[in-house]
Formats: sequence, C-alpha cells, structure tokens
Amino acid sequence: MTSSSASSVSSALAPYGWDDAWADEFAPYTAEGLLPGRVIRVDRGQCDVVTADGVLRADTAFVTPHDPMRVVCTGDWVAVEPGGNPRYVRAYLPRRTAFVRSTSSKRSEGQILAANVDHAIVAVPLAVELDLGRVERFLALAWESGAQPVVVLTKADLVPDAVTVAHLVQDVETSAPGVPVVPVSAVDGAGLDVVAAIVGGGTSVLLGQSGAGKSTLANALLGEDVMAVQATRDVDGKGRHTTTTRNLLALPGGGVLIDTPGLRGVGLWDAESGVGQVFSEIEELAERCRFHDCAHEAEPGCAVLAAVEDGDLPERRLLSYRKLLRENQRIVAKTDARLRAEIRKDWKRKGAIGKAAMEAKRGAHWRS
Repeated sequence: MTSSSASSVSSALAPYGWDDAWADEFAPYTAEGLLPGRVIRVDRGQCDVVTADGVLRADTAFVTPHDPMRVVCTGDWVAVEPGGNPRYVRAYLPRRTAFVRSTSSKRSEGQILAANVDHAIVAVPLAVELDLGRVERFLALAWESGAQPVVVLTKADLVPDAVTVAHLVQDVETSAPGVPVVPVSAVDGAGLDVVAAIVGGGTSVLLGQSGAGKSTLANALLGEDVMAVQATRDVDGKGRHTTTTRNLLALPGGGVLIDTPGLRGVGLWDAESGVGQVFSEIEELAERCRFHDCAHEAEPGCAVLAAVEDGDLPERRLLSYRKLLRENQRIVAKTDARLRAEIRKDWKRKGAIGKAAMEAKRGAHWRS
C-alpha cells in the first residue's frame, strides 16, 4: 500500500476507531491486497463493512462459521476482499475486548455481542422499579469484557422530583462500585452532555432489556432519528425489540456507538473476575476471613457475614454475589471436568461445615 492510499484509509476509517496499532496489525493482509474495514452490521451470515471504498456487503462463511465464539461480529476489524461476487471476509483482527454472554442452548456456548468496545453503557429505565440484580449481572459481563461500564438511568423525566432521582442514583451506585451512574432524559436533554462526553472517545455499546430506552438514547446522541422507537407497555415498562440487529454508528461529535437488541436473558460466560469487580466490597471483606477458602455461609470468623450482621453490607448484595458465582461455576464446569470435580468436593466440604454448625447449635441449646 502506498503512503497516499494508507493516508486515504486512515482518514476514511479514523471516525470508526482506526489507529496506528490497527494498521500495524493489518499489515500482513495489506500485502495480500485485502481491504481493512470495520463491521457495522451482521445478519444472516453476511455483514456490512465500512471501508475506504464505502460500505461493502460481504459473506462471513469463510471465517469459522460453526464456532459462535469465532464468528464475525459487530465491531470487528476485518480483512475483506476488494472484489468478487460474492465478496468474502477473509479474517478478523485480534479483538482488544469482547462482550460475551452464554447462549440459551443446553450446550452453554458463548455468544459474542460486540467486539473492540471501550465503554459498556447499561441502560436502566426509571419508568419501572429498579432491578438491581439485573444491573449487577450486566455489569459483571461488562467488566469481564475489558470495557469500562457506565450505568445510564433513562427516562429520568418520569420521576416526579429530584430527591427521588438522587435516591435511585444512590441505590444503583451501591450496587455498582467504581462505575459512573448518570440519570438521563432524552425528553428534556438532562444528562445527555455527560453521556456524550463519555462516548465521545472510543467505541461504546448500548446494553439493556427491551423498553430500556436504548434506541431513544442512541437517537439523542446521534442528533437524528436513525433508530426506530416503539412505545413501552405501561404495566411493566417493557416493549418489543425495536432494534433487531447490532448496529455500529459513528457519532457526529466523535466516537462510535453500537446499539443492540433488548436482551431478555443475560447469562454469564466465564465471568468470575467480572463478578468479583461488581462485588469488590465483598472481595475486600473476604480477605479478612479466618479461612482463605471461606464460602461466607456458616464458617466461623467470616468477615463477610459479620458485615451483614453489623448492617455494613446489605444481605441482598451477598445473596446476589452467591447467585452469580454459582451460575458462573455451572457454566464453566460444563466444559471443564477438573472444575466439576472441585465443585463436588467443595459441596461436600460446605455440607460438612453446615452439619457441624447445626450440631454445635443443638449442643449449645441443650447445655442451656
């Protein structure tokens, strides 16, 4: 590639996140005459790729179609053929980050929702009661992906007073340590400048359930009605899937946004470190437990249980922590025989501890 053509590629793809590091990664494919581009949409085994020659339609079958963890996804940087009918994607560059959830299939495979994301924006509607457990689940996946999570509380205009909004923000902040929490209204524009500043650098993905206001937020950030919007049901705040594919869009003020369909199910996929990040205060307390492998259930000298008893740690947080860890263990164990054996051994150990605790209680009762 000549210096002029390299400059042309750089100027055309820079709004989509192209940089010198990506150019270096792509060098071997340049020698083969392939074009660099970023996937802006995938559907039915084909994808739209933005390149220096414009948006091209390409077939993804060449890139390991039967492995859901290795298929081309929105946000990938790919090497695409300059011509041909059909035109094929020949490879994708190593992903810097990847947002992965488990599929609903019994095989418990991972499914990549978006690649090369810098910020994971979790949209949570204030039109219905907060589901803090769902927020924690989204955040665990976001942290595990390598992206920086941000919680955006949408439809803030539907909350009658600022004091109530402040309390809701505080509730979410308690469940999201180290994560910015921003109340936003697409109706009056409140909070949009804060979100725009966050998404202005790098690539952001919008996540949330149906009716969370993701498409409305995307339109507000884009400054035009690009994404279709449907009304939500008054009874539960849910709506039909307005967005049916993951779409990557360059923002007018800089940065890139990936809008996603509403996620009914958000299963964890090998997200132990992500869970630990969401519940960082529990992980810190656990370092003070008497036993290094404390399960925080019935063990003596458990700093986590002591914090719950003292009111320093909400019991709901501990229950949610246990639930997500168990779920993650089940997913990982399905593909890891050694871990399955360790889990069975751990269950027996916990059972013995629980039995001993019950016997000690009975003994104390009879002595009294």
